[in-house]
Amino acid sequence: MDSDQAIVLDTAGVEELCQSCGVCCSTFRVSFYWAETTAAEDGFVPVEMTEQMNLYRACMKGTSSHTPRCAALSGNLGERVSCTIYENRPSPCREYNVFLEDGSLNPRCNQARAKHGFEPLNVRYLNESKKESN
Repeated sequence: MDSDQAIVLDTAGVEELCQSCGVCCSTFRVSFYWAETTAAEDGFVPVEMTEQMNLYRACMKGTSSHTPRCAALSGNLGERVSCTIYENRPSPCREYNVFLEDGSLNPRCNQARAKHGFEPLNVRYLNESKKESN
């Protein structure tokens, strides 16, 4: 392990890391099955924050533009950000893993950071509960 590498030990650390960055929400198109929106009976993503892509797919407003930025993102990239619909965010946001199974940083994070002119992160996830059980 790189001696200059920062270590994240728990989900609170992951949240803090993400809330001081936010570039993923200003880099990738967030598309998902339309029935996740409140236009469907059991949908939860506010339909007014989405755009219809085709008959079956929707995306978060702002994420399909040439310079993407999710309409639900609040704050300044690289400083402090939050998701205004965090509890009702769509499946791609729920399923995005900042860290891979081995604890290494998802390479898409640093790709997105580079696109916005930010330095790469040199960080690894080492869950304390897993460490203690080994």
